[in-house]
Amino acid sequence: MGSMTTLSRLAALSLVALTNSRCFEPSPAFPVPIWNTPPDVQWLEADFGRIEAKISELFTHEKYNTSSFSIEVTSSERTLWSSFHTAKVQNDSRPGEQNVSGLSQYRIASISKVFTTLSILYLHQAGEIDLDDPVTKYIPELNSAGYDLPFKDISIRILASQLSGLPREIAQSDMINPALFVSDPVAIGLPPASLQGLPTCDEYVQYERACNRTDFYKRLKQLGPLFAPNQKATYSNVNYELLGLVIENVTGLKYEEYIKKQIFDPLGMTSSTLNKPSDQHAVLPVLKRGLNYWDVEEGIQSPTGGIYSSSSDMSKFVRYILTHYNTVATGINWLLPASWATGINTFYGMPFEIFRIDKILEESQRPVTFVTKSGGLPGYYSQMMILEEYGIGITFLVAGEVSLLNELVNIITVELVRAMEVAIWESVRQNYSGSYVSTEASLNSSLSLDVSSSKGLHLTGFISNGTDVFNSVLPSWGIETLDEERSWYAQLVPTLLYKNETEQNGEIWRVLIVPERLPEDEENVWSSFCPTDVDTLLYAGKAINEVVFWSGRGEKILELPAWNVSLGASKTRSMLLVQP
Repeated sequence: MGSMTTLSRLAALSLVALTNSRCFEPSPAFPVPIWNTPPDVQWLEADFGRIEAKISELFTHEKYNTSSFSIEVTSSERTLWSSFHTAKVQNDSRPGEQNVSGLSQYRIASISKVFTTLSILYLHQAGEIDLDDPVTKYIPELNSAGYDLPFKDISIRILASQLSGLPREIAQSDMINPALFVSDPVAIGLPPASLQGLPTCDEYVQYERACNRTDFYKRLKQLGPLFAPNQKATYSNVNYELLGLVIENVTGLKYEEYIKKQIFDPLGMTSSTLNKPSDQHAVLPVLKRGLNYWDVEEGIQSPTGGIYSSSSDMSKFVRYILTHYNTVATGINWLLPASWATGINTFYGMPFEIFRIDKILEESQRPVTFVTKSGGLPGYYSQMMILEEYGIGITFLVAGEVSLLNELVNIITVELVRAMEVAIWESVRQNYSGSYVSTEASLNSSLSLDVSSSKGLHLTGFISNGTDVFNSVLPSWGIETLDEERSWYAQLVPTLLYKNETEQNGEIWRVLIVPERLPEDEENVWSSFCPTDVDTLLYAGKAINEVVFWSGRGEKILELPAWNVSLGASKTRSMLLVQP
């Protein structure tokens, strides 16, 4: 009894800093799946069929008769599923692609920013630029006293993270332009205005001439900041136009030359370009007022939205991100947020728009994270997604109606995540659940693991040298976050590290005491406050909650370093399907 009291006190001391926090549904909850075996994909096939059926229902509406799309879901190794649709109604005089496929080309608009940012990270890693240098170091023209914008206080990192506070556009979204609005602006209550002094490129001249450096610098001198640098994130295309100039100034290459040499060619993205392709594989939507943005040259704005690509090429790019996001540049995890956005579940990265939501899973409120980048130009709407925890990425390319993209995204993301959860937990059950007993016959030590979609991989029993650790000791680990009315469970959370990184063996997990939710938690404002803390108590310098899985010679060994014991998987393993 005395040892229990002492342990409880120690646990309480270790949790003092977090006494007001209570963490539910920890993540990651499972190792990143590879999706490289037939059983993995078979679990998803029926769900892909349901997704196809829901997509087909969308095209019973005439409003999508002029819309085409290409969608691909890829793992880190290969494309898992794809779906294509060719518009029923096309332009008779210029139809473009007649049979949409993975090779069909679209304008991917602001997804181009991801390529620009990757180029910046390459240059940073090569030592040719420093992310924390002011942009004026690489674009000397910005040192001029003629600017009201605080360029000397804006670093490369700030630009890439949408934190510069700079205006959104230099030559777009102006309601005075007939290219944007057919009606007379005065008729909707705006005062008479003149084009005098405004840019003579892009929208202002009906896209007859792209903006160049001279136009760019001149326009910037007319603009003021929205916010101070690093004060608040707000979307700005100007950020990436500046980054494009940095790339050109540092490398001595044109932006399109650098992107082709360093990204398109190495990844085999043969359908991707910044120069307008022929109509052979061009998806050319029929737009109102006869507009066709396929032919518009972006010029100085190319780094923010000028790339043409295909879904198959984008899958190659997504696979590269899935396998390199944490190694592109030292000290940078490319998929992490840099700041919050206006939405409570939305964050800005470099240049990603990150969405983290707890409403998708049916048996758990564990959040699902979508690292996305969207793009939009007249008639072209696109979105790429990285679901790093699930080991997949998705590309959506739409030509036609923007509402189609929104419907496709909602259908596919929700259905796919739920389907992957079922497949993942079945795989976890097969590989980890069951009973583990001491490899020494004289030692009364054992541990049992079960799997559910709500509690993940969790302990159901643990005896150490004859002591019932599960019922007598484990609850004390969470003494400050548990109470008599609250149930708990002991979940294993993967660190995604190995004791032997070279051979990828010895998976390291941590056991966390997770409180069950109570109805009153929904009304408690601070119930969602949860700083991450997985390294709790030690014993003789070793983490008491560390679990290591070793595999080899057809057997699995579970090691508990702090408890100085190794347990072998029992030959009788649970064969029940995963339960909620």
